Amino acid sequence: MGYVKAPPDTAFLISGLRKKTVIGKAAIRIPFLERIDRVSLKLISIDVKTSTAVPTADYINIRVDAVVNVKVSDEPEKLSLAAQNFLNQKPDYIASVAREVLEGNMREIVGRMRLEEMVGDRQKFATLVKENADPDLAGMGLDIISFNVQNFIDDNQVIENLGVDNIVQISKNAAVSRANAEKEIAVAQAKAAKESNDAQVAAELEIANVKAKAQKEKAIVQAQAEQESQAAKIVKAANELAAKKRAEEEAVKQAEADMQKILDTIQSAKLARNKAEDDAKIATEKELAAIEKTRQDAYAATVADIMKSISPDLIAALTSKSNADMLATVSESMSPYAIANGGICERYG
Repeated sequence: MGYVKAPPDTAFLISGLRKKTVIGKAAIRIPFLERIDRVSLKLISIDVKTSTAVPTADYINIRVDAVVNVKVSDEPEKLSLAAQNFLNQKPDYIASVAREVLEGNMREIVGRMRLEEMVGDRQKFATLVKENADPDLAGMGLDIISFNVQNFIDDNQVIENLGVDNIVQISKNAAVSRANAEKEIAVAQAKAAKESNDAQVAAELEIANVKAKAQKEKAIVQAQAEQESQAAKIVKAANELAAKKRAEEEAVKQAEADMQKILDTIQSAKLARNKAEDDAKIATEKELAAIEKTRQDAYAATVADIMKSISPDLIAALTSKSNADMLATVSESMSPYAIANGGICERYG
């Protein structure tokens, strides 16, 4: 039995009776029946340069110098591919293979981009090369850890001229900026002077407004005081008028009450008089009725007495004669009574 221990930067691939990958830990290998192979997982720094000048998209020949860090991936699938390509190989061999792939992809990206674009945005160039080379290196079991562009070189001094142009442009921009700054300073000074003058005018105007406002408020206060005084006088006069009116109304009410009492007294007196008159009238009618009754009674008695004194012959004669004759006969027969009771003659005449 053999005891093996793999460091973290190396993968031990055990094959034979078993297939096993060991990274950073210990394992058991059966001698004669199993073998152990190694694949380096160390970071490999590669200096990638284009061997000859490469034309850019704007047909300017340049050479590119870059530093790329790659390593064998520890992912099982990629590690299996790396074992097929770099088993027991030294890092220099891995670097030489990767360099060829990276240089080819770098040439391809140079041909796609303009010089000014590459010089102005190196990160974009590095990203494009990395993205373009990733599939090729992944097929070998390698990962690109970093890609840094060191330099762009051309034999026609185009990049230097771009720098000169930039310097001139920067100088121009600096001059323009200086002129703009001086202009802004002058404008700021003029603006400050104007603001100072405006502030002074505003202050004077504010003072005048405050004075005018104070005078206006004073006038308003005086007017309000006068108005309140007039209002007080009006209220006092109104109260006096109201009191006088209430007194007059009370006097009128008292007079009306006194008049009502007088009218009630007169009405009572009139009712009493009417009652007295009615009572007197009733008493008179009663007296007259009593007198009439007395008279009637006396007459009836007289008639009765007369009838008692009339002879049967006279009654027969009265029944056979006319009323005139009856009266004459009665008168003759009643002469003594006619004198005493003349009412009979009146009654029948």
